Amino acid sequence: MSGALAELRDVSVHFPIRRGLLQREVARVRAVDGVSLSIERGEVLGLVGESGSGKSTAGRALLRLTPPTSGTVWFDGADVTRWSRARLLPMRRRLQVVFQDPDAALDPRMRVGESVAEPLDVHLRLSWPAREAKVAQLFEAVGLDAALRQRWPHEFSGGQRQRVGIARALATDPDLVVLDEPVSALDVSVQAQVLNLLADLRQQRGLAYLFIAHDLGAVAHLADRVAVMYLGRIVEIGPAENVLAAPRHPYTQALLRAVPRTDPVQAKAHGFQVLEGEIPNLRSPPTGCAFHPRCPAATPRCRVEHQALRPCGTGSKGVAVACWQAQ
Repeated sequence: MSGALAELRDVSVHFPIRRGLLQREVARVRAVDGVSLSIERGEVLGLVGESGSGKSTAGRALLRLTPPTSGTVWFDGADVTRWSRARLLPMRRRLQVVFQDPDAALDPRMRVGESVAEPLDVHLRLSWPAREAKVAQLFEAVGLDAALRQRWPHEFSGGQRQRVGIARALATDPDLVVLDEPVSALDVSVQAQVLNLLADLRQQRGLAYLFIAHDLGAVAHLADRVAVMYLGRIVEIGPAENVLAAPRHPYTQALLRAVPRTDPVQAKAHGFQVLEGEIPNLRSPPTGCAFHPRCPAATPRCRVEHQALRPCGTGSKGVAVACWQAQ
């Protein structure tokens, strides 16, 4: 992992719940619980799971937008966990983010060109002609007419607003972009266009992505590796073709069975089954394997002992699974 561009090493993020006049801590929400991830240069790592599994919190911890409770965050070989805001500023130029909701991500009181230019003002401080030329170039790079930069956010469609958000993330020529559910708020007809744009930009600019999503189809389109997250922990990780084609953890299997299939032959072969039950309360997670209350293959051992990530059998090809039953 030492050669990775960005890493989380045994990172936990717990949010205290406070009550009363003195705001005493009465409980903690374990949003992320001992997660380790690495992203290589030019790689796309897909981070998938249900809503509430801790994906976005893990991404925010990598961005240093949410401080980790324990563990360390590394970027380009440096431990940035305790860096001050001033010291983080040069790093932030190389580490950018595209948020889930393009409506909320853009300031309605700023023209979209000004929103895209804001990172340039903070990090590069270009001359006015160079600044305008760079913004026009960024608009064209994401498939928008440069003349549109004088418009307001409400004059754009959802897909166009997300393209503006992508242009803003690219303004400082980053090495890594965290994509936090970048297509989940868009119409289905627009999602494929944005995914293709992200794939093209990766090839053109050599970008690495942390692609956070719950849509396994979108992840399969972009990701080189996939990490599956449940209740704040990674339960399966490995090359995308192996994890998605032959999942070993029961939770990953359930996620894939819940994906609707348009091909009737595939639908009949793989079936369609919605995962029953809800994610347990993060304030008091289950003992043992966190998935055991919803797992059809759970054994008494699963209820009392937690299995750490471990490599699967000889044919696993780099897949690690946190399950006692996985072979």
